Amino acid sequence: MSKPIHKSSKLANVCYDIRGPVLDKARQMEEDGHKIIKLNIGNLAVFGFDAPDEIVQDMIRNLPSAAGYTDSKGLFAPRRAVVHYTQEKGITGVTVDDVYLGNGASELIAMSMNALLDAGDEVLVPAPDYPLWTASVSLSGGTPVHYLCDEGAEWYPDLDDIRRKITPATRAIVIINPNNPTGALYPEPLLRELVEIARQHKLIVFADEIYDKTLYDGNVHTSIASLADDVFFVTFNGLSKNYRACGYRAGWMVVSGNKRQGRDYIEGLNMLASMRLCANTPGQLAVQTALGGYQSIKDLVAPQGRLTRQRDLAYERMSAIPGVSVVKPKAALYMFPRLDPKVYPIQDDQQFAYELLAEEKVLIVQGTGFNWTQPDHFRLVFLPNTDDLGQALDRIERFLAGYRKRHSV
Repeated sequence: MSKPIHKSSKLANVCYDIRGPVLDKARQMEEDGHKIIKLNIGNLAVFGFDAPDEIVQDMIRNLPSAAGYTDSKGLFAPRRAVVHYTQEKGITGVTVDDVYLGNGASELIAMSMNALLDAGDEVLVPAPDYPLWTASVSLSGGTPVHYLCDEGAEWYPDLDDIRRKITPATRAIVIINPNNPTGALYPEPLLRELVEIARQHKLIVFADEIYDKTLYDGNVHTSIASLADDVFFVTFNGLSKNYRACGYRAGWMVVSGNKRQGRDYIEGLNMLASMRLCANTPGQLAVQTALGGYQSIKDLVAPQGRLTRQRDLAYERMSAIPGVSVVKPKAALYMFPRLDPKVYPIQDDQQFAYELLAEEKVLIVQGTGFNWTQPDHFRLVFLPNTDDLGQALDRIERFLAGYRKRHSV
């Protein structure tokens, strides 16, 4: 018997603070004239990654006709382009009516949780995670339950830990693949096991695939929704990362698989889409051109492409620092180094990030900011050009050397 899926009836009184003392300190230092090397956010434009010119020109040409509201789910042509993209990814049974365009995938993630959760409902979210997922679950009245990803197994989800944490209140599981913050890419056999868990427990699978083209070393991405048609899937993607268009706020959400199981939930999504009237029209106009045009991301992730060279530089330099280990990213824009607690006895990793900023003017995000359980990791963004990135890594190496000296027994 299918587990019912229904729309949210309550909104929790939750405030998600994305600032904190480290970012406040960075802003103050910049106001005081200091130059900060920012390795804290995947905002590609500030590092010289421009959106493809054909997208820019197409938006400019169509802007005079973009002043009106669109259909609440979005314009037909870009939604049809998304349907074609799902077909390329092997996801079957998707129609234009199954596609929702949004102001980036972020808006749609929040919408997807609002439509689903009531007080007491639980959602399985990875640890470490992209923290918007945890925040959206909490804000929508649900309870995020974090399942562990195993650093010793290339940061793959721990299937046994997932099984242990499923309860009668569990409604869904979030899969972030390719993964932020670890750069992991999940192989098809693992994805099939995750599908089987969802099948057995009648869970919705929320698949965050925003980095599905940012792949290194010839790796291939498999959309989890392509692996079954008897499980209900909600898949997220957009232009922010693969097409370097973060500020365009152009994303999409696709429902697929066992849509009969999700019938009431889809009704809730439709209501919420109508309430926000529509996504921004100029951003929608970029989608069809982006998906149908030259995929310049392939040049950036080629063996001598800029992103690959920067990833390799960061990986090699971080791996060479005493007491630091890191799993080499197969995808995305990040790595998640581990600081051996015997070498770096960190008690408060936010304070660690604060001290790195104050001493070396390098901004990172502490691992607990991604709902990791121990203060022994941080996320490093490898988007700066090799000169700036090399300088940042020099500063991190110098800071860690001083930290080891100060805390040596």
